[in-house]
Amino acid sequence: MLEDEISIKKVISADVVFFLQHGILYLGESLSRGKVLNCRRAFMGSFGEFFKMKRTALGLTLREFCEKHKLDPGNISKLERGRLAPPKEKKLEEYAQYLGIKKGSDDWYEFFDLATAEAGRIPSELMEEELVQKLPILFRTARGKKPTEEELEKFITFLKKEL
Repeated sequence: MLEDEISIKKVISADVVFFLQHGILYLGESLSRGKVLNCRRAFMGSFGEFFKMKRTALGLTLREFCEKHKLDPGNISKLERGRLAPPKEKKLEEYAQYLGIKKGSDDWYEFFDLATAEAGRIPSELMEEELVQKLPILFRTARGKKPTEEELEKFITFLKKEL
């Protein structure tokens, strides 16, 4: 998909990389001979910034957007500026529809992932017992305490199987 030269910024594992191309950050898989497969644009902002980006891409001002969908402009403004926590799933689905985000698309998952992460929640579809048991490995890694090689391999194998 991306055949130009790329500048690797961070290798996450042997299978996952972040890279820049033409000033845009991408997430890709399977770096092999300089090629990255299954890549997609990685949005590195907040939920509110993503919300605003999608709204403005529709060509709507805050007031126009709110008027069209009978929303309170004060609350949407607070949401876009990060002064109001992202709502829960039902309201998120409503907002996604208003923003023209198609269910199941990369933008759909990005929208929900940003919202749940910013609100300090784990996405409901990931709340399976087996995955929840693996979360301490992720938390330990995030705190700078490396998991054992065996723990990491088990986690990567599990994620590959689930994805």
